[in-house]
Amino acid sequence: MLPPDVVRQIRRLHLRARRAVEDLLGGEYHSAFKGAGLAFADVRAYQPGDDVRAIDWNVTARMGQPFLKRYVEERELTVLFLVDASASLGCGTRRQPMREVIAELAALLAFAALHNNDRVGLVHFTDRVEQVVPPRKGTRHAQRLLRDILFYRPAHAGTDLKAALDTLQRTQRRRAVVFLLTDFRAAGYERALRLAGRKHDLVAVAVRDPLDDALPDVGLLEVQDAETGEQRLVDTAAAGVRSAYAAAQKQRRDALRRAARAADVDLIEVSTAGGHLDALTAFFHRRQRRLKHT
Repeated sequence: MLPPDVVRQIRRLHLRARRAVEDLLGGEYHSAFKGAGLAFADVRAYQPGDDVRAIDWNVTARMGQPFLKRYVEERELTVLFLVDASASLGCGTRRQPMREVIAELAALLAFAALHNNDRVGLVHFTDRVEQVVPPRKGTRHAQRLLRDILFYRPAHAGTDLKAALDTLQRTQRRRAVVFLLTDFRAAGYERALRLAGRKHDLVAVAVRDPLDDALPDVGLLEVQDAETGEQRLVDTAAAGVRSAYAAAQKQRRDALRRAARAADVDLIEVSTAGGHLDALTAFFHRRQRRLKHT
């Protein structure tokens, strides 16, 4: 049994996500992610101006007048969330830790998918894949995903994006919409990202904290790597130290953007400072514009 405060938190997030989907994101999501193809629906009588290539000649012969085949979009998608559960996601200096930002984003996207009758699944990974929730539909399944995203307790602290993407390639044989939610504090994942992007509709969601961009001038600061436990004393009063830190962080962000472009995957960048819904809405609008020109 979950503690009462945990149940209340799940319900609050559930209601907030459902409200956002009903008010805004449901239609945006539907327009941004197309179905797998067209499925036959029925036939109807031919009308002047209709495309003669759609005539169903068997029905036309039986009925003695022309009939057309009518198709509808085969809408149902499989949506997977690859969620980074490593220790670095527990950090955050603004409104909330990065892990909570990821939970809110995953909740919004999961409810948008379920609102459109898509199947939704979840994979938690650290330096290995730790949990797999197979794709399903329904409100109860959505609540289970929320619980796992919010309160999953990983067994390991590190990060291996390559292992997570390789597991996706082995286990998800059919094309899926895949949201990879992580802080991208990893190396050696670029080739795996390209391969996954070729097979799936892959969206990379990168979360960061404002402290990732610049160090504050607070004198001597003892810092610890959340994943390795390594400790270091940093003199933040030194302008050279702050400048080198900012340059290294910019280089890391630029490398991620280059990797996303090379893999031809969408990239959403969000911060613990807030604005998650705005970032998602802007992403959906970009997708819609791109689809109109393809």
